[in-house]
Amino acid sequence: MKTWREICAFPPAVRLLLVNQLGVNTGFYLLIPYLAVHLSDGLGMSAAVVGTVLGVRSLSQQGLFVIGGSAADRLGARGVIIAGCGLRTAGFALFALGDGIAVLLAASVLSGLAGALFNPAVRSYLAQEAGERRAEAFALFNVFATTGALIGPLLGSVLLLVDFRAAALTAAGIFAVLTVAQALVLPPRRAAPATSGVLADWREVVRNRPFMAFACALAGMVALESQLYLLFPDGARRATGWDGAAGLVFLVGTLAGLAFQLRITRALKRRGSRATWIATGLLLTAAAFVPPVLVTSGAPPDTDTSQAVLRAIPVLAGSLLLQTGLMVAQPFVMELIPAFGRPGLTGTYFGVFYVVSGIAAALGNAAVGWAMDTGQRIGAGWLPWACCLVLGLVSAAGTLRLHRRGTLPGRPVPVPVHA
Repeated sequence: MKTWREICAFPPAVRLLLVNQLGVNTGFYLLIPYLAVHLSDGLGMSAAVVGTVLGVRSLSQQGLFVIGGSAADRLGARGVIIAGCGLRTAGFALFALGDGIAVLLAASVLSGLAGALFNPAVRSYLAQEAGERRAEAFALFNVFATTGALIGPLLGSVLLLVDFRAAALTAAGIFAVLTVAQALVLPPRRAAPATSGVLADWREVVRNRPFMAFACALAGMVALESQLYLLFPDGARRATGWDGAAGLVFLVGTLAGLAFQLRITRALKRRGSRATWIATGLLLTAAAFVPPVLVTSGAPPDTDTSQAVLRAIPVLAGSLLLQTGLMVAQPFVMELIPAFGRPGLTGTYFGVFYVVSGIAAALGNAAVGWAMDTGQRIGAGWLPWACCLVLGLVSAAGTLRLHRRGTLPGRPVPVPVHA
C-alpha cells in the first residue's frame, strides 16, 4: 500500500513513464533473449551471422545514446520517447515478418536506434517531472523495469510454444500500444532554448571532468550488473549441476527488487550523502562475488538433490547481495547525473553516461568471459569472481575519492520544467 500511495503521489506524467518502462522491459525481454535461438535453430544461420545481427542491435543502441540524449534536449523528451517506441514497434515487427539477412539487419538497427532514443529521453523527462523526489522516482522506475524483466521472459516462453513470430508480433504490439498511450497522455514539455550547437554540447559534457570521472568510476557498477546474466547463471549451473538453477538467480534478484527497492531508497535518502551511499552500494556489489567462490571452485557437484540445494545457497546469496548493492546505488546515481551540468543538457548527460556504461559492459563481459575460460582451463574457478571483486572495489574507491575531493555535486536541485 505504501508503494501504491507513493506512485499516486507523483504527477500523471511520471506514472505513465513508470508504466511505460514496465511495458518496454516486458516487450524487450519477451523477444530478445530468444532471438539468438531463433536465428540459429529456426533459420539455420551460422554463429557468425547470429553474432553480427545481435552485435548490430547492441551497437546501434549503445553507440547512439548520445544522439537520443541530444535530441531530447533540443526537440523535447516527449517526441523522442514517442519516436523511439514507434521505431521499436517497426523493428520488432520486421523480426516477425522477415527472415532474410537484410531484413534482420534492418530490424536490428531500428530496434537498437529505438532504445538509443527513448532510454535517455525517458530518464531526462523523469528527472524534470520528479523534482526533489527524483531518487524515489528512479527507485520506482527500477521496480517497474524489474517487473517487466520478469514478466517478459515468462510470456515469451509461453508464446514460443506457438512460434517465434507470435512472440515478435506480441512484442511489437506492446510497443505500439505504448506509442499511442504516450502520444495521447504524456504532456508536452517545451525544450530549453539552445544556446550552442550539438557538437559544442557534446564537448561541454565530455570536458566536464568531474562528470566523466564519475561516469568512469560507475562503469564498474554497470559491468558487475551485467554478470547477473553471465557469471551468476553459469556459477549456479556449475554449483548445482542443474541448468534450471540459472533461473533462480533472476527470480531472487527480481523479488528482492520488488520488495525492498523503494524502502531502501526512502530510508537512505534521509541520512548520509548520495556519494556515500553510492560507494556503499558498490562495496556490496563487490562483496557479492565472494560467496559463490565457495561452491564454484574445486570438485564437481554431487548429484544428490539436497547437496545441490545447499550448493546453490552461496550463489543465490551472492546474487541477492549484488541486487542489494544495485538497489542502494542506482537511484542516487540517476539522481546525481543531471546535477553535473546545466538543465538544458540533462538528456545529453544521460546519453553520454550510457555510452560509457555500454562500453564498460562490453569490455567487462569480454574480460569476465576470458577469466571464465582461463579459470576453467587452469583449474582456477575463482578467477572470474576475483576479477569482479577487484572491479567493484576499484569503483567504490574511485567514487569515494571523488567525494572526498569535493568534485561531486551536492544535494541535487530540481530540473526546471518548460511547459
